[in-house]
This record gives sequence, structure tokens and C-alpha cells, in this order.
Amino acid sequence: MSLNISELKKKFGKSLIFKESLSKYSWFNLGGPADIFFRPENKVQLIMFLNTIKHLNYKINILGAGSNILIRDSGVKGVVIKLSSKFSNIKLINNDTIEVGASILDKKVSEFAKINNISGMEFLSCIPGSIGGAIIMNSGCYGTDMSKILQSINTINQKGEEKTIDRSEIEFSYRNSNLPNDNIIISAILKGSISSKSLIEKKQRKLIQKKKESQPNQIKTGGSTFKNAEGKKAWMLIKESGCDKLYVGDAKISTKHCNFFINNGKATSSDIEELINKVKKEVKVKSGIELELEIKIIGDEK
Repeated sequence: MSLNISELKKKFGKSLIFKESLSKYSWFNLGGPADIFFRPENKVQLIMFLNTIKHLNYKINILGAGSNILIRDSGVKGVVIKLSSKFSNIKLINNDTIEVGASILDKKVSEFAKINNISGMEFLSCIPGSIGGAIIMNSGCYGTDMSKILQSINTINQKGEEKTIDRSEIEFSYRNSNLPNDNIIISAILKGSISSKSLIEKKQRKLIQKKKESQPNQIKTGGSTFKNAEGKKAWMLIKESGCDKLYVGDAKISTKHCNFFINNGKATSSDIEELINKVKKEVKVKSGIELELEIKIIGDEK
């Protein structure tokens, strides 16, 4: 069956956009258009959309806050789904447990936890992006990560089927999980421990200050580009390999933290990707270590 554009527009209205530029949804401010861009207003509409297109066998990409992603200049074939702010709910379930929507920003979760005297989520104040993406890639910093606080997730697969997955069913590793690619996380249950607001705030401030001192901010970046290697920090490998001053056009490496790649104004996604590949190759030659991407690259190569 073929795609009936007018029928889809009528059915999903302003939630559905064809050939939407994705650059405004990326922290790099880069990226071409999505064939089909869908921003569901609620779970019912999301399920309806997935059921409508499932026979078309389109590849579906999920876009979070755009903080750790590089979208290619050619754009993305198929469907891009970005959950709307209607999926950013947050509420207290009991003294040390909260329920969060997948599109809520990590730092808002950290703040809510602090207000409710829940410790263990302070690190989220330093993680850019949204909770859904943080769970999938097991985001973390300063000795902790999402696997330590996650209890369960509520998901919808690309057939429109809803399922709750318990933490015990998920295998987490460094900046990774075994969650199936066809699962769209719509909400999660997180559990911390009861503490005093003053102690939580003190820890939170300490982490934020540490981040400010070591990482660039208020620039067009995708966050950490490479995962740390076994026993060696990625930034150290980049520096020791003499790559920290490399650039391609306006794609440059931060002078503050050389695992952060920057769009210095007029870079293209191709420039960023070429710089990534240059660094990866040079580190391999100098150290014998194959750097693994932490940033996600989506879209078709030209």
C-alpha cells in the first residue's frame, strides 16, 4: 500500500509535518529534513499513528532533546518521532519514587527530586537531554548512571503495542542498554533514597560546578563525542594523539574539553562527521585503541 499524504494530514493535523528541517531540533543546529516528522500530543495519538503506518515498513527514528545526536545534511528517510511536551509529566509516587514522562529534561527531574528530598538523582542536573534518551544510552557522570535509579519503563513498540518493562529485564553497560530499537519509551519509574534537601542541594551544586569547570557550555555541540575506552578517558586519547587542534571547516574541537566537537558557526554535519572520522583514525594509529561513538549519527549518507 502507498502513503496517502492528504489522508494522513487530515487524520493527524498539525502533529504531522512533511519534509520538516531537523536542524532546529539538534544542539549542533545541523541536519537535513525528515520525510515524515510526527510529534504526538498523547499516547492514544501515537498508537493510532503507528497503527496507521505499520504496513508501510518505514524506518522509525526517535528524537529526544537533540543533545547527543548528529543528523546528516541529507536528512532522514522514513519517519522521525519526537514526543511533545505532553509527555513531560512528573509526579511523586511515594516518598522516594517518582514517575516521569520520557520527554522531560533530565535537569528538571533532578530539581523535582531535590524539592521532594530524594537523593540519587543529583547527577541528572549535569546530563543534557531528556529522560527517554538517558535511559536508552544509560547516561551518567561522576560515578553513577541511569541503571542505578531506574525501576521500570512503559514503552510502545512500532506495531503500536504497549508494554511495561521491569529494570530486571534490561541489561545496562557503559553508555548502553539492550533495549530493542523498536521500543519508544513514553514514561519511567525512578527510585532514589530519602535525604535532606540541604545535602542534596550541596551535592547538586558541587556536580554542576565541576561540570562548568571542565566542559564547554552555551555552544553548538553534541556533548561527549566518544565513549571512554577501557582504562583511558576519550579526551586523553584525543589529546595524546595530537588531535585536539584538528578542524574541518567550521567543525572544531573544544579547547576546554577535547571530547566535545563544536559547530563554530557555519559547519555542516558532513564537516563534523569528517572531523570525527579523522580523530578516530589518528587515535587508532597512535594508541591502537578504537574509539567508540557516544554520539548517535542518523540519516542517510550522500
